[in-house]
Amino acid sequence: MPKRNPTKSQRAVMELLDQDLPGEQIANSLAKSALAVKKQLNRIKRRVREGRIAPSPLPIERAASEPRIYLAGFDVFRRDAKEHGEHLKQLCRDRRFVGLYPLDGQVPSSLQRQDAARWIYAANIELIRSADIVMANLDDFRGSGEPDSGTAFEVGFAAALGKPIWAYRSNEGTLAQRVEAAATGGKGAYCAGGYLIEDFGLSVNLMLACSTQLVVGGPAACLDAIRSEVDEGGPVFGGSGLAKR
Repeated sequence: MPKRNPTKSQRAVMELLDQDLPGEQIANSLAKSALAVKKQLNRIKRRVREGRIAPSPLPIERAASEPRIYLAGFDVFRRDAKEHGEHLKQLCRDRRFVGLYPLDGQVPSSLQRQDAARWIYAANIELIRSADIVMANLDDFRGSGEPDSGTAFEVGFAAALGKPIWAYRSNEGTLAQRVEAAATGGKGAYCAGGYLIEDFGLSVNLMLACSTQLVVGGPAACLDAIRSEVDEGGPVFGGSGLAKR
């Protein structure tokens, strides 16, 4: 008889059992009677022994199998950067991902400012190397049409490593729509600095747009899209896609 995956109810009991919780505490957590949980545990154990049900993976096995996502973006400059990072990592956990936030490390207090900068750079490079996927906030930062330069670097580094890169923006306006034109010429519109405004119908510079899967929405929407891609058997390791507007 082929093995079956546990039901939702069985999985809930098995996950609590994996945490070494006693039967009475499992019953309280699931709002069931201790007798009902004891009977369910006995049925689960019997079916596992008989090879009729696949046991749930251990917590360390689940962690090892969950894709790691580096959370790039200018969110590290928010007043509530740490709290927002925890929020992003919780969004990842809710979707069976492991979130890697640039502020996870503790910069040694003994370092001078420039040494601290180099420490942060090296730590983030290692986080990106260890990630399976990079997700970047490419909303405008300190000016229309331009994402954070540090985030752009991290996207480029991830692309060089061949990692899948996803990004999100809060709106789908194109560069040409968002950057104010001060003059026009034979090649198109020019900004106040005298530089041509890129107009390929993309919401960000083509080097970012063509190296990412771009989702219109926030981080939750982007993570949902990544989860859907992973569940459908899309590439988790290596490769990148074209932008979606």
